[in-house]
Amino acid sequence: MSGDDYSEFPGISVNSQVMRKFLLSILPVLCFCTAAYAQDDPEGTGLECTSIMVGRLASADGSVMTSHTCDGVSHSWVNIVPAADHLEGETTPIRKNWRKTRFVTDTAGVKTVGQIPQVRHTYSYVNTGYPSLNEKQVAIGETTFGGPDTLINSDSPILIEELCRLALERCATAREAVLLMGSLAEQYGYGDSGECLTVADPREVWQFEITGSGKHSTGAIWAAQRIPDGEVGISANIPRIGRIDRSDKDNFLASDNLEEVTRAHGLWDGEGEFVFWKAIKCSYAGGKNFREREFVFFSTVAPSLGLSWDMDEIPFSVKPDTLVSVRQVSEILRGTYEGTDFDMCRNWLIDVPEKNGVPAHKEVSPVANPWLTTTTRNTLNTIAPGTIEFHRTLAVAWCSYSTVIQCRGWLPDGVGGVVWYAVDNPAQSPRIPIFCGGSALPQAFENCGHRQYVADCVLWEFRRANKLATLSWQTTKKGFTEVLDKTEDETHAGLPEVEEAYIKAPMAEKQAVLDAYTASVHDRCAAQWKELEAKYWSMFGRGF
Repeated sequence: MSGDDYSEFPGISVNSQVMRKFLLSILPVLCFCTAAYAQDDPEGTGLECTSIMVGRLASADGSVMTSHTCDGVSHSWVNIVPAADHLEGETTPIRKNWRKTRFVTDTAGVKTVGQIPQVRHTYSYVNTGYPSLNEKQVAIGETTFGGPDTLINSDSPILIEELCRLALERCATAREAVLLMGSLAEQYGYGDSGECLTVADPREVWQFEITGSGKHSTGAIWAAQRIPDGEVGISANIPRIGRIDRSDKDNFLASDNLEEVTRAHGLWDGEGEFVFWKAIKCSYAGGKNFREREFVFFSTVAPSLGLSWDMDEIPFSVKPDTLVSVRQVSEILRGTYEGTDFDMCRNWLIDVPEKNGVPAHKEVSPVANPWLTTTTRNTLNTIAPGTIEFHRTLAVAWCSYSTVIQCRGWLPDGVGGVVWYAVDNPAQSPRIPIFCGGSALPQAFENCGHRQYVADCVLWEFRRANKLATLSWQTTKKGFTEVLDKTEDETHAGLPEVEEAYIKAPMAEKQAVLDAYTASVHDRCAAQWKELEAKYWSMFGRGF
C-alpha cells in the first residue's frame, strides 16, 4: 500500500503521514497540558534571567533604566517594606530560602544562617523575589551565570537576594550599593553561584558580577563595570565584564583578590591581560561573551554596528542608533525572534489547500508558539525531525515576574523611581507601576501562585488568559497584543497627572496618590484579562 492508503487491517498499521496527522491533531491538548501544569523549571541550567540596562544619555527621557525577567519560581508576591530606625547594637538576620515563600508572611523553610550588625536607619524598598528598588531610586536587576564549580562554597551564608536586600536597605547610590555588596560578600562569605546584578540610580548604572572564592573559602571575588551614560548593556546568564582598568575608578571596581583567586584555581595562567569573562567562564556561553539574547538586543538597538553571529566577542555595551524608551525596553523583553533565523515557529508549517483563488501553499500552523516545553518540542521533533531548534528567547513561559525600572532624577524620589512590574510571560502580561514612594499594594499581590493554584493572586489573574492564548497563538496573537498595547498606552498616559498630583499633595497624602494609581491600573488590567480568559474559553470551548 502507498500514499494515504490505510493498511487492510485497520488499527494495526498506518503509514507515517497518517500518524503525523493524528499527532498534530492532538498537539494543542499536549501543549495546554504541559504549558499549564508541567512548566520546565530552568533553575540551574543557565537559562534563568535577562537584564537590560540603559544609561541616562541613551534613554529617550533621560531616565536610567535597569530590568529583570525573573525566569524561574522565585515568589511572585510583592510588598513594600517600610523604612525603619534601629537601636545601636542591633543585628539583622541573614536568611536562606525566603525567595520561594508562598505569601508575604510565610516563613516555611526559611532558615536564619547568621547575623550581621544592623545600621541605624534602613530605607524602604519594593520587595520582589529579588528586592528591586528603594526610596532613594536605587534599582537592581539580576541574572545568574553559574561559573566554575570550584569557586562555589554553598555553606557560606550570603545569597544574592540577601545582597540585594542589604544594599537597598542601606545605600543611596548605585556605586555605594556595588561597594557594599562586594565588601559584605568578602567579609561574611558568598554562598551562591556566579551572579550578575545590574545596579542603577538616577545618574548611572553598573554591571556587578560576583562568585565565590573557593569551595573551602569564606569570601568572594567580584568585578563591576559602569555602563557609559550614552550606551546600553545586557546581562543574560553569561559574564560580560572583560578587561578591568583598576586605575579608572569612575568606571571599574573589583575585589583585590580577583586575579589571585582565579590564578590559584587554574582559571587564569597569570600571564597576559586578565579578562574577567574568560576566567569566570560558564558552559552556557560556549567560549564567547554572548549568545542569542545579547546578539539580538544589540543588533536591534544598534543595527549600524553590523554585528555578526560568527564573532568571538561582542562589545560590553553599545551606543544605540536612536534613544531608547521605557516602552521599547518592555517591547524588547517580549521578544521571541520572530522572522529571524532563531524563530522557533518558522519550520512549524502546515499545508493549506487552494481556496477562493488563493493557490495551495504552506503557512505557519495556528497552534505554533515559541514557548513550548521540552516534552512538546521533543514530540514535534520526533514526528518531524528538525522542526524546532531550541533558542533561548527573551520572553519565556517559565517567567515568574519581570521588571523594567526607571530612575528619574528630575522628579522627587517618591514618584521618580518606578518598577514596571508584570507577572508570568513578559510577552503577554501588562506592566503595573509600583512607585518607590508607595506604601501598599492591592491584596492580589500578597500571595504567590507557583506550585499551587491561587485564583485571586496576581500571578493567576494574568496566567489563565496567557496560557489559553498560546493554544492557538498564531490566531490569538494579533488581538492579544493589541489589547496589551492599548492597556499599557492607557497606563503611561495617566502618569503625568499622577506625577503632578504627587508633587502638589501634602506630605501626608503623597503615598496615597501613588498607591491609588497602582491599584487602579491593577484593577483595570485584571478585569481586562478576565475578559480575555472568557473569550478564549468560548473560542476553545469545543476542544483545543
